[in-house]
Amino acid sequence: MYLNSAKKEEIFGQYGKSTTDTGSAESQIALFTYRIAHLTEHMKENRKDHSTERALTGLVGKRRALLKYLKSRDINRYRAIVKALGLRK
Repeated sequence: MYLNSAKKEEIFGQYGKSTTDTGSAESQIALFTYRIAHLTEHMKENRKDHSTERALTGLVGKRRALLKYLKSRDINRYRAIVKALGLRK
């Protein structure tokens, strides 16, 4: 499996406040970014997989909503997470 509990703890530890910080916007954005990257690679090999395409579109929308929320609340945290993840926003 591509996303096990050890990988989640690593992501939350790197971008969140601790390894158990699963609810902060930064940790959720980082997790969504990891999942989006994985699904994008899957879609390159399986172009006709429409259910995965729909899931990918939903994840992108969720990440965009969290980024918008973070931008409206704290612009410095927004800029830090965008820079850390290498997003184009």
